[in-house]
Amino acid sequence: MNLKTLFLTNNDCFKSGKRHTVKGIMVHSTGATNPWLKRYVGPDDGLLGPNPYNNHWNTPKPGGRSVCVHAFIGKLQDGSIATYQTLPWDMVGWHSGSGSLGSAKNANNNGYIGFEICEDDLTDASYFNKVYTEAVELCAYLCKKFNLDPLADGVLICHSEGNKRGIASNHADVMHWFPRHGKNMDMFRAAVKAEMAKNDAPAQAGHPIIGKPTAYYVQTGAYSNKANADTQYYKVKAAGYDAIIKQSGGLFRVQVGAFSVKQNAENLAAKLKTAGFETYITTTGGTQVAPGPEPKQPAAKPVKVGSEVKIKPAPRNTPLARPFLDGLRTKPTLFHRYQVTGFFWVQMAGSVAGYI
Repeated sequence: MNLKTLFLTNNDCFKSGKRHTVKGIMVHSTGATNPWLKRYVGPDDGLLGPNPYNNHWNTPKPGGRSVCVHAFIGKLQDGSIATYQTLPWDMVGWHSGSGSLGSAKNANNNGYIGFEICEDDLTDASYFNKVYTEAVELCAYLCKKFNLDPLADGVLICHSEGNKRGIASNHADVMHWFPRHGKNMDMFRAAVKAEMAKNDAPAQAGHPIIGKPTAYYVQTGAYSNKANADTQYYKVKAAGYDAIIKQSGGLFRVQVGAFSVKQNAENLAAKLKTAGFETYITTTGGTQVAPGPEPKQPAAKPVKVGSEVKIKPAPRNTPLARPFLDGLRTKPTLFHRYQVTGFFWVQMAGSVAGYI
């Protein structure tokens, strides 16, 4: 699997920030003859290629619709196949529409991850086989990450199957495409299950009695207070890592990744440490729980022209002149205020003097 991340942060779905506990996966295909990821994912990161029309989904309402999925599978600029994660997996997506059971019971509102496979003209067997394999590997990864059984009823379904269950709108995908190449969803689910077993094969020996393969989790904190776990969860997410919270043994554990090979866990732990997080590799998992609401940033204090303000000394790694700032106080005088990355920069006489 060639998994990359480019969150659609301008999409209204992402901005809503609503979270869910993952319970299933819904497979979609785009319904348009355009296999290029740049049509849906943007802006260009150097791999996607430019989209001269800027009609990707990183807008509030793509094409005037309230839609967003967790990932797209398709072609990069060089013609290779990749998966782009576009929403956090534990964020509610807008992908299923509503079926006969109504919006409250649709897939969006009941824990389904949704991803789109970019369609071509539906006749290219080579392209189909590549994106089919990529989709199998993505679903195997997600099923392992969220402890899902792809063969269990209703866990791994396509959009058309969701419609039959009353939890999705009336779309044909992917059953208008898969059968053209000798595949169906039962075969897809079986392939995902086989991929999961294959990935477990090289794992180190498990428990000597029960014989199960060991899973290694990279943990950034364990808390008896759920609120503290929530705070750490959002810090890890803000750093660009896909965290989850698991509950076990009276603790709420903030974890990033689950690996059958310990070295892979150690590699991720090293990256997290570089990002400033304390890490611990554990074999203790637990039951996934949804995080609480993301804390709101405090509103900026209003500063009026002519106000008296206190200027803090600048950090050593800034170009500001420390001797000038130490003890500096502005008396009622004209200045300009800019908010940059959480600080209030004070500009006097045309140059930045410090921050409040």
